[in-house]
Amino acid sequence: MSYLSDFLDYLTHERNASPHTVASYRRDIEQFAGLLFSQEANFDNWRRVDVLTARSAVVKYNELELSRASIMRKVSSLRSFFRYLEREEVVDKNPFSGLNSPKREKRLPMLMSVEEIIRLLDAPEKYWTIAASGNPGREAESRFAAIRDVAMMEVIYSGGLRISEAIGLNMNGVDLISDIAKVRGKGAKERLCALGKPAVKALRRYLDLRRQRAGGGSAVPLFVNVHGQRLTARTFQRNMKNYLKTAGLPHDLTPHKIRHSFATHMLDAGADLRSVQELLGHENLSTTQIYTHVSSERLKTAYKKAHPHAN
Repeated sequence: MSYLSDFLDYLTHERNASPHTVASYRRDIEQFAGLLFSQEANFDNWRRVDVLTARSAVVKYNELELSRASIMRKVSSLRSFFRYLEREEVVDKNPFSGLNSPKREKRLPMLMSVEEIIRLLDAPEKYWTIAASGNPGREAESRFAAIRDVAMMEVIYSGGLRISEAIGLNMNGVDLISDIAKVRGKGAKERLCALGKPAVKALRRYLDLRRQRAGGGSAVPLFVNVHGQRLTARTFQRNMKNYLKTAGLPHDLTPHKIRHSFATHMLDAGADLRSVQELLGHENLSTTQIYTHVSSERLKTAYKKAHPHAN
């Protein structure tokens, strides 16, 4: 078994990393070995990697015209890998520990206005009504998909969930008496998210239809497809593309932009940053602070439009 395989097993079983995260680490580390040691198949002699090799990797990444964010992620992956090798006494020193990765470009996240959120939430039933009109035999399936997706978007917007968190919800993770959802986030960390009245109403409506298609056990998926199996992120993302088109919204908006909108709308309404951090499940406050910049930019724009002496 190679050191890379050992590291990936460590991420999976000890760090509870998601399959997506593990695959990302594998890809970054294998690309590094392919770029720097292309003549050696199945390279596994990590003692040969020194600080000069690490710097050479960054040079090659720049030659490939990778974005700053991509280079940062790759350097971070390699730094974690060599930290593991150092702890396992495979290498004497982590060659990436003192390496300066390029600073991340500060880009404000895209978001939707409250009015655009409302238009998006109105879109599923409009879309599936039109889709079912050409296929009368699928009216029940179309209605189910529309009501389910409205409920899911309401939950994402109400609680600031990631799409993976919404998809991963089970029946026992939602309490419609206390209006709370128990969410499993990054690193298998659990947090409680609030469900507003529109989200609760949409969930109750969805659950009435769900009982006809899936079991009601406590540990079964909350959001299911027409066959009663857990809904996939890919299916929901594909549906959302259709809803954006129906609502006349930009095609490059994603489910994650609903989460961005939740955070910004909370801050716009006066919520404190620490509360938003906890609701989003951010480990560091600095990650949440980007939304204060978005909120400030929105205020500046509104000021310039409305104040007679703004310009």
